[in-house]
Amino acid sequence: MNAAVYEGIERIVMRDVEEPVCSEDSIVVRVKSCAICGTDVRTFHHGKGNVKPPQVLGHEIAGVIEEAGRKVTGFSEGDRVSVAAIVSCGRCRYCRMGRANLCESFAAIGYEYPGGFAEKLGIPVQMLKDGSVNKIEDNLNFDEASIAEPFACAINGQELSRVAQGDNVVVVGAGPVGCMHLELARARGAGKVIVADLIESRLAMARDFNADVCINPEKENMASRILSETDGRGADVVIVAAPSGKVQEEALSMVASFGRINFFGGLPKDNSYIKLDSNVIHYKEISISGTSGSLPRHNQSALRLFSSGEVSAMKFITHTFPLEKILEGFKVAESGEGCKVVIHP
Repeated sequence: MNAAVYEGIERIVMRDVEEPVCSEDSIVVRVKSCAICGTDVRTFHHGKGNVKPPQVLGHEIAGVIEEAGRKVTGFSEGDRVSVAAIVSCGRCRYCRMGRANLCESFAAIGYEYPGGFAEKLGIPVQMLKDGSVNKIEDNLNFDEASIAEPFACAINGQELSRVAQGDNVVVVGAGPVGCMHLELARARGAGKVIVADLIESRLAMARDFNADVCINPEKENMASRILSETDGRGADVVIVAAPSGKVQEEALSMVASFGRINFFGGLPKDNSYIKLDSNVIHYKEISISGTSGSLPRHNQSALRLFSSGEVSAMKFITHTFPLEKILEGFKVAESGEGCKVVIHP
């Protein structure tokens, strides 16, 4: 089969590779859509510790079951499915407590396991057991279903930061996932959603998603504007969806008493320490959480939100490319000129 194979930094090449083998208790999916994640682009440029080349990247996947083993129940050949990313062990303490994204033997599609930038994908058995493979409703297409994975991560972040009806929410970072946070906050009943970014094209995208307020911190004081927009209290929730330690520190100056801060975007490993005023956290009773990936139930929730129309998945998809033009897709994804870029193997 054809696959776009990551062979090392700055090198992805089209290769004819062996098709996945379907065991008696697993399935093989013919990939119809695989969206590009920012992590895919960073891996291409800088490598990643748990991605050993040669490897097929891609973990935002939707397709059709082409083969189903004789012991598989609940799925049949021809089923349209969305595939989550995490391959958990199902046995460790975190899996047993329902936090498989923190699995002690963490692995993922497109990292340790071959990913979706290929014609076919073999699904590890555990993913069928834990709900990571989900059927797609008839009113969703494959492109829409492929972005359930990143949207699921946003759901996890907003669960952890308890976004609720009437909350004033600040999202710092207006990239694709930042706009997903914007749409999700609306769906959860947020009162006012404020988005900040340094890039004007990203702010324009946030305006297209109907952000109430857009702020460019290079042009105005972000904290002052947020206080002004929230009657001097600050935001109930601040989601930092950008890899900026400076913004993580500044979040304390934007958040209301009893507010919640979510560090959604990770920092570079060589610059991951920040300074926080502990007294602000203490006296204002601020909660700070992090977000890493998602759970199968979050993927299921994302598909429900898309299918019900509460969130329009198609609004996020701005570009599509065939598999052989994947490098063009990567260029568009990192340029910021669009939102989600989807590859069609």
